This record gives sequence, structure tokens and C-alpha cells, in this order.
Amino acid sequence: MSIKSMFVARDMTEGSPSKRIMEFAIPMLLGNVAQQLYNTADSVIVGHYVGDNALAAVGSASPILNLLLALFVGISTGAGIVVSQSFGAKDRNRLTISIGTCLSLSLIATIVIMIVGPLITMPMLELLGTPTSIINWCADYLKIYFYGIVGFFMYNMLSGILRGMGDSASALVYLLLAAALNVILDIVFVANFGMGVPGVALATIISQAISAIFCYMKLAKMSDTFDLGLHTIKLNPLMAKNIIRIGVPSGITQAIMAMAGMVVLNLTNAMGETVIACNVIIMRVDGFAMMPNFTFGQTMSVYTGQNVGAGKIDRVHAGMKDGLKIAVTFSTVITVILLIFGKVLFGFFTDTPELIDLAVRMMRLMAVGYIAVSVTQILGGVMRGCGDTMTPMWVSMIQTIMLRVPIAYGLAALTRTAEFPHGQPIALFGSMVISWVLGMIMSVIAFRMGKWKKKIGY
Repeated sequence: MSIKSMFVARDMTEGSPSKRIMEFAIPMLLGNVAQQLYNTADSVIVGHYVGDNALAAVGSASPILNLLLALFVGISTGAGIVVSQSFGAKDRNRLTISIGTCLSLSLIATIVIMIVGPLITMPMLELLGTPTSIINWCADYLKIYFYGIVGFFMYNMLSGILRGMGDSASALVYLLLAAALNVILDIVFVANFGMGVPGVALATIISQAISAIFCYMKLAKMSDTFDLGLHTIKLNPLMAKNIIRIGVPSGITQAIMAMAGMVVLNLTNAMGETVIACNVIIMRVDGFAMMPNFTFGQTMSVYTGQNVGAGKIDRVHAGMKDGLKIAVTFSTVITVILLIFGKVLFGFFTDTPELIDLAVRMMRLMAVGYIAVSVTQILGGVMRGCGDTMTPMWVSMIQTIMLRVPIAYGLAALTRTAEFPHGQPIALFGSMVISWVLGMIMSVIAFRMGKWKKKIGY
């Protein structure tokens, strides 16, 4: 394969399923890792240059950020599926309309979040019982992020469109450039200018905006596949309804996960700054560990969407089997790496020995759950690619609301000690592992029941 051929729209309806999945997934995986570097760079730099409380502040802002962005994430999912199906069907006009509608929806979402986000930031932080020692830093971080949210929205939508057409390599290159810029700006704003937590937020929004500009320039050059210009960026009511219909269940799923995270965060906050900081650095490492699972799940949505659009249902089954083998292999390797090198990884975030030791113990507990998540993501990706976004939504709702939250509070009640009057940290991370395994079981059952087959008339 030539270098140039990597940066074009890729037809996933022909050739070996495993080969097409890997060709698409590897650049996307590297891109997702680069995006994770945004938050990780923030945490590493503030942890070392400002302190553990600043590290806790950046992490405590994440659940609120995730909640407010959940609906948009859902719209992006719906957009990617519609684009992949249109591309697979070789329908230029439908592809043009879908892309124009996607960008219009992004602009609307941007305006809403820029207005609503800053207004509810402080009330939400107070509701969650955020410690007074970090609440102002949390508020500053969130407000700056919301004011500059246009870069985040446009990059995720534009890169999703590129991936929907099979071009994951271009999005990777633009994101790598932005990630490098983010690290440089973090160091300049925090280490040199002493801007603290607000500095990392400013660095992130600038970097995201630049990656969005590059993605738009790439799409504007793909005139052989669809049309893109100011005249095509308009809201088509029928297409918007279709995108929202497919995407809203995914958005609800993201919102539910974010809300569950906020409920558990309330328990985390009660355990004190050390446990909050521990949670932050574990979630940063966990973000990288989970990345292959989410990547292969997204890959299967695109792969399935294109083949459904082309009417090649037999390739959906073959791709699902290959995807499971690949994803489980990746998860197994990552689990081994975390078990061996966990202490080294956490040392990048803090120099506090007690914090590192606590994080290592909790990560060893969580590592065994990553294989279960890989199965859930692959099966969910296939169902979403067929247009069945409701089933994965119900699985996530049960997993997070009915399982993880009650288990976390139950374990906390059972592990209270004089040192941890609100429960021990094992309640936070043990509840994750249990819910992941049960979620995998539910996904397998739901997939075998086959509601997704009805969506494609199979």
C-alpha cells in the first residue's frame, strides 16, 4: 500500500474483512491515542508544575464536561453511520446532503453549549460536593473549555465524516499535529506563564480548533466524492431527523454514563483529595487502555454501515468474527502491560509515593475487565452500524445505572473504616469491573436475540 493511498476514502465492502478492519482501525487507534493525549498532557503538566490539587481539579471537571457534550457525541455517532451507509451505497447526492446537515447540526450544538455551559458550571460543581480547595480551578477550566467548544465539535464531526468514508489516516495526521501543539502550549501557558489550570484549558481549545481546520480543508478537496461549500452546509429536515433518530440513543447512552460518573464522583469527592487524584490518574491511564476497545467498536460501526449500504450482509457476519478476534487480542496485550508497568506509568503524573501505590493496586483490579469491554464494544459497533442504536443504549443504561452505581455505594458501605469513613477506593474501581463483565454478558445475549437484523431486513 502506498503512502498516498492511505489518505483517501476507503471502500470497506470489498476484500478481506480483517484486512479492511485493520487498515481502518490502526490509524484511527493512533488518532484516538493522540486525542487522549490532550487530557493526559493537561494532567501530567499541572500535576508536576502546580500540584496534586490541580491534578484533581482537571479530573473533577471531566464528568460535567462529558455530560454536556453527550448529546453531541450521539449526533456524531448518527452522522458517522449515515455517512458510511451513503458512501457504501455510492449515493453522491445523499452523501452531500448528509455532510451538509452534519455540519449544520454541529454549529447549532456549539451555540447551545457556549450559552448553557458557563451558566451551569458552578451550580453543578457545588451540587457534586467538589472540595473548596479545587472548585474555583474546576470552574475556570470548564468555562474556558465551553467558550472555545467550537473546535472540539467541528473536529469530532469532521473527522467522523472522514472516518465514515473510510479515511482514518487523514484524521490521524491532523490530530497528531494538534496533540503536539497542545503539549507545547501546555508547557508555555503553565510552566512559563504560570497560568495554572486555566492554561491547560486554553491550550486544549486552541489545538482542537487547528485540527478542525485541517479536517475541513481535507474534505473540501474531495470533490470527486461529494460537494462541500457554504451552499451545501444547510439543514435538511429529513436527513437531520434520520441522524438524530440514529444518534440520540447513543447520546442518551453517553449522558447516562456521564451522570452515573457524576453520582460516583460524589462518592469519590467524599473520600478526599488523595482518592480524587488517584481516580484522575487511573482514568487517564484507563483512557489509553480502553482506546483499542472503543476504536474497534467505532471501526465495526463504519465497516458494518458501509456493507449494509452495499447490501452485503454476509460480510457483516464475517467482519464481526474477525473484529472480536482482533479486539480481544489487543485487550489481552494491554492488560499484561498494565500489570507489569503500572507503577512506571503512574509515576509520570505524580511524585507522591502513597498516591502511586494506591493507583497501582486499583489498576491491577481493573485490568482484568478490559477483555470483557472489548467484546461489548465489537457487538455494540455491529448493532449500531445496522442502525440499531437502541439495544446498545439499553445495555449501557442497565450496566451503569442499575449495576455500577448501586454496587459502588454498596461496596463503600461495606468497606468503611476509621481511615475511610465513606468507604475504601476499592468500591469505586471494583464496581467498574463487575459492571463491565455483566455488560458483556448482556451484549452477547442481545446480539444473539438479533433485533439488529430487523433493521436491515435480514
